[in-house]
Amino acid sequence: MFRTRFAPSPTYYLHLGHALSALHVWRAAAEADGEVWLRIEDIDTTRCQPEYTEAIFRDLHWLGLTWDGPVRRQSEHFAAYEAALLNLAEGGAVYPCGCSRADIAAAASAPQEGQSKFGPDGRIYPGTCRHRSMAERAPRDALRLHLAKAAEALPETVRFDETGPTYAGSHDVTYARLAAEVGDPVLARPHMAASYHFSVVLDDAATGVSHIIRGEDLFPATSLHRFLQALLGLPVPVYHHHRLLRDAAGTRLATRDDARAIRTSRADGASPADIRALVGL
Repeated sequence: MFRTRFAPSPTYYLHLGHALSALHVWRAAAEADGEVWLRIEDIDTTRCQPEYTEAIFRDLHWLGLTWDGPVRRQSEHFAAYEAALLNLAEGGAVYPCGCSRADIAAAASAPQEGQSKFGPDGRIYPGTCRHRSMAERAPRDALRLHLAKAAEALPETVRFDETGPTYAGSHDVTYARLAAEVGDPVLARPHMAASYHFSVVLDDAATGVSHIIRGEDLFPATSLHRFLQALLGLPVPVYHHHRLLRDAAGTRLATRDDARAIRTSRADGASPADIRALVGL
């Protein structure tokens, strides 16, 4: 069965970029006679607000978009994330990290030649705390994946398939590439039960998602997601990364842009058909 999902984070109101992604998701499901499940990515309880969740429901209904199955809220699945973390930690693939952003920036100020400074998990971590054990974990520590140890249990190469217009084809994921482009990613933070990258691969597997449709800005994270799927023994979805909606200067739309919020367009008298025309769908 073709099953995809739309997974907004309720940190503000949906804007036209969200509308573009949602319309891509629902159109693909309709063409495949499949399902769309809605996930509310509210794992960051310090930033996510119930009023924005309700606004997501209103905006989607107004656009004429309905979903299958129950709404999955990440905030209701902390125990599942923690269990998966514990399983990895028992295998020695997780370690505590007390480094601040300033610490990481200072330690990574002289990267190796040809190595990027930033990846899909932010600034590439130089491995400062890699020697620490879970027994040394402090309350304010993040938990990171020990990429090298994790790779020991996996094939040299894993793959994922992409059907989007820019990156179509089969893509190889190797430890060497991840080490250079991602480093040891954060799996959980002190105020979050799991990071974005860790939670989404668990959520997609838990809800049986077969096809992931999202913006091209997330394509660089897909190699990390595929590695985590292999590490956790999870099924591998087919990926499709669509174009982004940009302003006249070529900048991707910001979340806190009231001028382009769906609710603002609705209040100004726009119709769902107007929104579709604005985003080119």
